[in-house]
Amino acid sequence: MTTIAPTGLRGQVITPSDAEYEAARRVWNGAIDRHPAFIVRCHDANEVVAAVNVASRHGLQLAVRGGGHSIPGLSVCDGGLVIDLAPMKGIRVDGNLVHAGPGVLWRELDAAVEAHGRAVPGGEISHTGVGGLTLGGGVGWLSRRYGLTCDNLLGARVVFADGSVGEADDELLWGLRGGGGNFGIVTRFTFRLNPIPVPMFAGMVVHPIERAREGLRAMLDLAATAPDGIGLNAALITAPAAPFLPAELHGRKVIVLAGCHVGPPEEGAALLRPLREFARPAADLFRPMPYTALQSVVDDSVPHGLAAYLRSEWLRPLDGAGIDMLVRAAEAMTSPRSQTLLRIMGGAIARMPEDATAFRFRHAAAMVSLAALWPEPDDPGEAHAAWARDSWRALHPWSAGGGYVNHLGRDENAGRLREAYGPQTWDRLVVLKRRYDPQNLFALNQNIPPQDGIGS
Repeated sequence: MTTIAPTGLRGQVITPSDAEYEAARRVWNGAIDRHPAFIVRCHDANEVVAAVNVASRHGLQLAVRGGGHSIPGLSVCDGGLVIDLAPMKGIRVDGNLVHAGPGVLWRELDAAVEAHGRAVPGGEISHTGVGGLTLGGGVGWLSRRYGLTCDNLLGARVVFADGSVGEADDELLWGLRGGGGNFGIVTRFTFRLNPIPVPMFAGMVVHPIERAREGLRAMLDLAATAPDGIGLNAALITAPAAPFLPAELHGRKVIVLAGCHVGPPEEGAALLRPLREFARPAADLFRPMPYTALQSVVDDSVPHGLAAYLRSEWLRPLDGAGIDMLVRAAEAMTSPRSQTLLRIMGGAIARMPEDATAFRFRHAAAMVSLAALWPEPDDPGEAHAAWARDSWRALHPWSAGGGYVNHLGRDENAGRLREAYGPQTWDRLVVLKRRYDPQNLFALNQNIPPQDGIGS
């Protein structure tokens, strides 16, 4: 059946009858299988405005796609209109600022600003889009030194639900720093640039999972005294058949302890020594490396097309029982592609005032992510998703009180989103939503309903 696009759309309009449609509707998460009526690839703000006006006029469900990396698939819809911002890739460095378009991926932004010895704290996967990560918070390697991605957002140009375009004022900018895509479509992000060494000292050690408890304790002990310039992550995974790993570990569960230092490489080598020397590793991949190399080191483990289901939670400090529960969760993983991840917080994240942004949980000790990943397109994934949910429940006694907005799933209830913000921030966000999107045109996101009762 031929779908006729409504009049008024500008940019490249793709419908189900077009050859590009099948690839254009696909997103990073291979478990998402949705069929929009129209996809509009926008090249500038005027084309975005036209698409917003068409969606509003015709009552179409509207999805907004930047990098397409939304875990619950919020960047595509069934039967509605997708605004694809991928062509909007402008990057302009202006002194200690960088202006980036909404279609920019982190690998593109990182490469552009590393050439100036600078960086914006991003995530840990280089093919993630800049926009979605920023609007939900943004946690990455540099966050203990320079804060969250949203903490470094200094300006934004926005297309609003009524088709107008404007610069974000202070209150809207507060909401964009963690409040998601609820208030409009950002067509230009302005970030603070921060100095980084090129290269920096970074990398990882790999141990059999039998050493996981010992390794996690070593990392947590290091984190307790580490300066802000140290970033730390742990991953419990199934070892790939990689040439840098001993053959006897291929296909076995392992723990990967990773770190970086924002400072002189020789200083980083000394500070990260406890992570490398608590026991003899099966592989030691620490070395001086560019930040761009660090940012892409896990890309191959999460390629486009893998099916994914995630549960995530902010954590209080883990005691011995918490460490044991985390390891047991990893031992129970149902797919060789699944991952149990621990990201260390603190530093600059915790020093930002609680009400400075819409992001909550600045004083969490860490974040756990239970990522169920599987490659088989015909596998419904229920066993893998059940592992993530069951493991999340088992770790709940160590919860700091809620989850990460960017990781909330479509099957998590509205209470989880309220929990992620807390009552005062939620009420303030509802006021912003009523101001900028009273009809909830931008609903396909971690949604803040404008009709929600303040204080309810």
